[in-house]
Amino acid sequence: MKRPTLKTRLTGAALIVFGAGTTLVAQALTEALNPTQNDSPQRVEHRRTDLSGAPGMEVIASTAEYRPGDRIDLHLHHGVEAVYVVQGATVQAPGKPAMTLQTGAAAMNLREVKHAGFTVVGDVSLKLFTVHVVDKGRPLYDYAH
Repeated sequence: MKRPTLKTRLTGAALIVFGAGTTLVAQALTEALNPTQNDSPQRVEHRRTDLSGAPGMEVIASTAEYRPGDRIDLHLHHGVEAVYVVQGATVQAPGKPAMTLQTGAAAMNLREVKHAGFTVVGDVSLKLFTVHVVDKGRPLYDYAH
């Protein structure tokens, strides 16, 4: 059996490095072209459209189900989020007493205002319907610290 030459080894190493680099570039492009890449797996987007009369803005309608034990991290939006609680549940933020989000409750989370940061506790899932009016081309939300 013939041993690979230095040239063959270097060519193989170069192909591996090129392949890894190509993968990283493709991932970066995907994230840039798909702003929901950092999205939670619980959210299901139903419709997205440009906001007429407001260049650079879009409207996104979604639902989400958070099961007991799921966490909704502290985050903010680049626009307004309207939330309707389809099925209420008990949630708890770190260091705070548990509270119930009632079925039928509605809320508005304003631009760049941090919200959520809690875990669904108990034995009932939290189900939400949301409408976001946000800057087009930006992530739907950014995690806050």
